[in-house]
Parts: sequence; C-alpha cells; structure tokens
Amino acid sequence: MKAICVTAGRALEVRDVPTPTAPAPGHLLIDMDASAINHGDKIFLRRPTVAGNALALDPNNVWGASGTGRIVAAGTGVPAEYTGKQVAIYRSLGRSPESIGLWCERAQVPYSTCLILPDNVRARDYCGSLVNVITAYAFLDEITAAGHRGVIVTAGNSATGYALAALARSRKLPAIFLVRTEGAREALCRLGAEHVIVTSEGFTDTLSVLSAELGTTAVFDGVGGDLLTRIAPVLPMNSTIYLYGLLGGAAAVSIQSVLFMMKNLTLRRFSNFESRTVKDHDELVSALNALKGVIDDRMFRTRIGKEFGLDQVELAMAYESLDGSKAVLLT
Repeated sequence: MKAICVTAGRALEVRDVPTPTAPAPGHLLIDMDASAINHGDKIFLRRPTVAGNALALDPNNVWGASGTGRIVAAGTGVPAEYTGKQVAIYRSLGRSPESIGLWCERAQVPYSTCLILPDNVRARDYCGSLVNVITAYAFLDEITAAGHRGVIVTAGNSATGYALAALARSRKLPAIFLVRTEGAREALCRLGAEHVIVTSEGFTDTLSVLSAELGTTAVFDGVGGDLLTRIAPVLPMNSTIYLYGLLGGAAAVSIQSVLFMMKNLTLRRFSNFESRTVKDHDELVSALNALKGVIDDRMFRTRIGKEFGLDQVELAMAYESLDGSKAVLLT
C-alpha cells in the first residue's frame, strides 16, 4: 500500500509498504479516508527528541496521528460495536508496537484510539478532531477534580478552543475565550460561546472584572508569550495556569514573583498523555463513549483548508492558513 514515511534525515517520502490483512488482538484495521496535518506534526518532525518515541513504535516509520476512516477488520478483544463503523482516530492515545501510522491507505491501531462517528456525518469533517476533543475533555476533568469552577482559554479561536467551548457549555462550566480579532469573536458567539474577549488595547480591564465575577481560576494557555504576561496580573486569586500550546513562539513569559505570592498563582503544564483520562484505559474508553453522543456538534468539526493526495505531502506540509484551517491528506 502507499504510505508517507519518515526518512533517517527527518524528511517525508511516499513508499510502498506491506498492507496489513489480519489485525492484532485489541486492534483495528482501518481503510483511511482522510488525515489532517496538525501543528504538532510539523513541530515533532523538526524536533527529533520529541518525536523519537512515536517513530520507534512503527517499524515502517509511517507518519500520521490524526485521521478518519472505516473499520474493515477487528482483532480479538475488540467490542462488537466497532465492526464496520466509521471512526475518528488519534493514534497517540494507545501506542503499541503493532500500530501503523495514519498517513497511508490502511492503518492499524488499538481500538482505544478511535471514536465511533455517527453514520449520518461525513467522516472527513472530523479528520483532525479527536486530538482536540480528547484534550479538552481530559483538561476539564482535571480542573474539575482540582476544584476549579471556571476556565479562561487563551487560544479561543483554535480547534482546541472550540472543543473546550462545546464541552464547557455542556457541563455548564463558566468559560472566557480570548481571541485576536472581532471576526473570531463573532464566529465563536454564533456557535454559542457567551464570553468572548478580543485581545485589543484595554482588554485586561474587561477580563479582570469578568473573571472575578465568573470565578474562572483555571487558565488553558495555548499561546504563552506576551499574552500570558499581560493577563497574569488580572487573574483571580488562587488561579492555576496550565501551559499547553506554543502559538506564542519563542516570546518569553514574564510574571513578577510578587504576583505568585499575592494571588497564590500556580504555573504548570498540561499534557493529555499524562492525564488520568488518557493514561487509564477504562477512563479513556469511558470518555470516548461519552464523546460519541456529542461529537456531531459543529464546534468539533475539523476546519479543512485544502485537500491533497498522499503524493502531494510536501505541498500539504507547506500549507498555511490565517483562520486555523488545516491541510488534509486524502487516500
């Protein structure tokens, strides 16, 4: 079968690799339909130390963690409900030596990496969704267990921001979303988000009042850099800042020590892989079952920018958009 693989020099190339025909126990064979290229794919390929573990699990070095397809065979131990279903996949949720990356014609993954999609949706519309949805779900579980009763999302216009908006709404959890433009604010509000603030001059005054009123003491930070520096002084008492994304690039974060003392701030990272939701197999399966009933919410859909064939991977990797839409590889 045709597959996009990683070379020793960290480049991508199309190769012919063996097509799997008999699934390993607990695994699914999936005829792939589409795979989104996520921001993380580009970061991992540029940073070998980050990606090394993922590559070591695939003997053919087939790349790809996010996608959708239809199940053609299931190994022993897989629940019967998966048979023949279309699924959204996030390969990294259940790594195993038998896994085959998703940027190919037929993938093999543990069933706990797959979310069953409703029959009435187009699978391609969720080809980059599960990574964002499970991240949002695991994060909200973690902050709720920690006693937080509201959240501030710095990258409100991101795919994970949209997923957090949908899940926070379903849990009736107060949430504030920070976006860079009025257009992004209007888009989120049209989809049901109530508290959206544009990060223009003076926005911190609005954030200070609203965050105190709503008690949003958990911060999901997908930006970092100057934005985190600006909002730290106006966060409510006892806030915890969870570092997740790198959209702020190399810009430094500067928070005065006195703020940590006066406001009892906590700064920590968030990783969905280290969350109880993902690390505990039963918790993960429970989360996937819960999400199955709400995944057709339009806020979970992948924003598709342009579609490419597998042999156009270089063009696909070079694709950039201003609105967060993604390049998608079709098989």
